[in-house]
Parts: sequence; structure tokens; C-alpha cells
Amino acid sequence: MSFFILILGVALWWGGHLFKRIAPDARARMGKGGKGIVAAVLGVSILLMIFGYRGTEFIPVWFPPAWTVHLNNLMMLIAIFLLGAGSSKGRARTWFRHPMLIGFTIWTVAHLLVNGDLAAIVLFGGLGLWSLTSIFVINRATPEWHRPPAGAVGGDVRLVVITLVVFAVIAGIHSIFVWPFPG
Repeated sequence: MSFFILILGVALWWGGHLFKRIAPDARARMGKGGKGIVAAVLGVSILLMIFGYRGTEFIPVWFPPAWTVHLNNLMMLIAIFLLGAGSSKGRARTWFRHPMLIGFTIWTVAHLLVNGDLAAIVLFGGLGLWSLTSIFVINRATPEWHRPPAGAVGGDVRLVVITLVVFAVIAGIHSIFVWPFPG
């Protein structure tokens, strides 16, 4: 049952995020109230993914080598940086068209590197496929991209500091459940 809950959570995540791209007329008819509905669907999807993942039996598919923990942590720093770059005021936001989705994709790959069980493959693989699909759908709908103007270097310095703080907070919270550093 937990495995089904996990899959349902991933499916709702996909649906909630892609709804306005797949059914723009239906989303437009919902008006401003639609934002709340979509947010609620996404909130439920996160809860379903958490409870489904935590409740699913561990079924090993592959056994990650110990060195992947180092690569995971490096990739997590990059992912957090890119997630923040999408909202930063510095120059980093001009590097990529979809910094947040690229950061999200890196986050999923990093977690696939260190988790070889079936539930992790469904969770992180499903979310990674969603982020790549989102990039494709956005690029197809709006092929032209106008690079935003570069901001001040101070915005990038602030982004680096925030990245390090967020990484430390995530690692601290993560260590309650699974130690995220080499053993």
C-alpha cells in the first residue's frame, strides 16, 4: 500500500505542476482560486511521497559504492546553488534558462547515486523525469529565451553564502534520519 501511496504522490506532483501547461484553458477558468487548489494538490503530493517512501519496504536494486556519498554532497551544493540562482539578483541567474529545474534534476540524480532501493528509484527517478519533462514542455511552448540582465557580483556572493547555510541546515535535518556524510 505504501508503494502505491508513493506512486500517487509522484503522479500528483507531475499533474499539479504540468496542469497549466497541459490544460491551460481549464487552469485559466479556475482563476486566482486555482493557485490555491494547485498548491493544495502539491502539498498533498509531498505528504504522500514522504509517507509512501518512508513506509515502503526496502527492496535493493543496486548497491551504491561508498564514494558516491562524496559526489552526492558536491552535487547537492550545486543543486542548492542553482535552485537559489533562479531567484538571485546576481549574475548566476543569467547562466541557464531553467536554473531551478536544472538544480532540481541534479538533486534527484545526486539522490539516485546514493540510494539503490526501488522506492528511491521511483521517487527520485520520477521527480527527475518530471523536471526534465518540464524543461522540454516550457522550451517547446516558448522556444525563445531572453537572458535576464546580469546583476551585481554582490548578489552572487549572497547566493554562495545562502547556499552554504541552506546546505548546512539540510545536512543537519537530514542527519536526524540518515547521516549524509562519509562514515
